[in-house]
Amino acid sequence: MSKAKLAGTTAKCALVLAGLAFSTSARAECDRAMLQQLTDTYVEAQATGNPGLLQFATDAYYGENDLPVASAGGILTQALPIDFTRSFHDTAHCATFTEITAATHPHPYVIHTRMEVTEAGEVSVMESVVTDADDWVFGADVHLAQTRIENWGEIPADQRDRRGVLQAAAEAYINNWGNPDLPVPHGTPCSRLEGRIFTGARDPEGQTCTMGAFPQPIQTGSRRYVIDEALGAVSIFHNFSWIDAGLGPYHPGTPASQTFRIENGMNRYIHEVTACITPNCGR
Repeated sequence: MSKAKLAGTTAKCALVLAGLAFSTSARAECDRAMLQQLTDTYVEAQATGNPGLLQFATDAYYGENDLPVASAGGILTQALPIDFTRSFHDTAHCATFTEITAATHPHPYVIHTRMEVTEAGEVSVMESVVTDADDWVFGADVHLAQTRIENWGEIPADQRDRRGVLQAAAEAYINNWGNPDLPVPHGTPCSRLEGRIFTGARDPEGQTCTMGAFPQPIQTGSRRYVIDEALGAVSIFHNFSWIDAGLGPYHPGTPASQTFRIENGMNRYIHEVTACITPNCGR
């Protein structure tokens, strides 16, 4: 769907999101192997452009950049080269997250996808933040070069942080945007990968995750989570309050996804993808 068409459906988007009860997480426990199989299937579906590989529940929600679309008419119908992918699996709340980088495609993409799953393994909610050339500081080649060398591997069971610790560390980073006096548990080293911007390039062993001052406080809405204790990983889908200026008071905000690798309660890696509703927002 074009950015122009997305902008033209602002009011519709707001009404749908107001009426759709996005859950912060699903409510049933799931087997990790089942969730891993699901994310493998999703990656295969995207690589082949075949959404029919996924089993959707009756009345399932599918959306891209906070707009409901038919799965048969969205990004899933495009066969993309999967240059790199990484997934989280939330067994407590039966949800998954997958990052896909398609840097070598003629039309490069970086995609973050979150799924909620029934106990039977059917997808009840699937939502993607789909970014390309006219999105916030987009750069699939830089993103690919960095993400593929980062260590997001499984953490030994006796060294894992509790679920609440992981969520608190991730949320502190986002909450600080609205109140810069709030402390954020960044470790050393800590680096951010935001589109084509990689903060660790200036100091690979340093703490480069701290954000500078914003022109105005940022409040994020509609936070949706995937938390994977085994990987020390957190995904938060949310909406920026001001990047897409001039969209009107009923627009829910700019679609964004943050992912975190957390070690010993401290942020180690932070990734962000942000999909502009108005092309090249904020540049």
